Amino acid sequence: MAATIQNGMKVALRKHMKEILSCLTPEVIAKQSQAVTSRVLQNEAFRQAQRVSIYLSTSDELDTTAIIREMFRLEKMVFVPSYQGTKMKMVRLRDMQEYEGLPLTKWNIKQPDFKENREDAMTNGHGIDLFIVPGVAFTRRGDRLGHGMGYYDKYLKQHAEKYPHKKTTIMALALNEQIVSDEELPVEEHDVRLNCVVTENT
Repeated sequence: MAATIQNGMKVALRKHMKEILSCLTPEVIAKQSQAVTSRVLQNEAFRQAQRVSIYLSTSDELDTTAIIREMFRLEKMVFVPSYQGTKMKMVRLRDMQEYEGLPLTKWNIKQPDFKENREDAMTNGHGIDLFIVPGVAFTRRGDRLGHGMGYYDKYLKQHAEKYPHKKTTIMALALNEQIVSDEELPVEEHDVRLNCVVTENT
């Protein structure tokens, strides 16, 4: 029963966040994206990481394109999500040209074809050093509300089991408007906690 109530709170919070984010102008998102990009590039976990998983942003999320471009320039290994049904895997992109040429899904998100033969972080024997994850809402202490499909929570748990000795950092990028209080965001047992949430001001 408690879980059902919590899920109800999550559904309500997703709806509320969607309304808030739909009111933001492209200029506001671009300004915050620029500031967050700059903070990420200076972040020690980012600087140290060789293998980075990063989401490919939609128009109402912080724009990750500049971070991706910089990762290629720094010769980091870039892994991005590819989805099919309930499954998600992290596959490697080689360069910006490959990124630009990715097909768009029905949700208007760039995504590598799931069936393409690409290096897979779960099976390459190395895994991921830094996960940069998306979300709908976040708390300052590192709780995350996803889109409700559980892709990242499942994947992060599997990755931890596959690479138990690897010290992996989980980072989220958030618009100021996506930060909520601890009380507003119910946490369930399967939710994976973040190491840090990067916003325009922190």
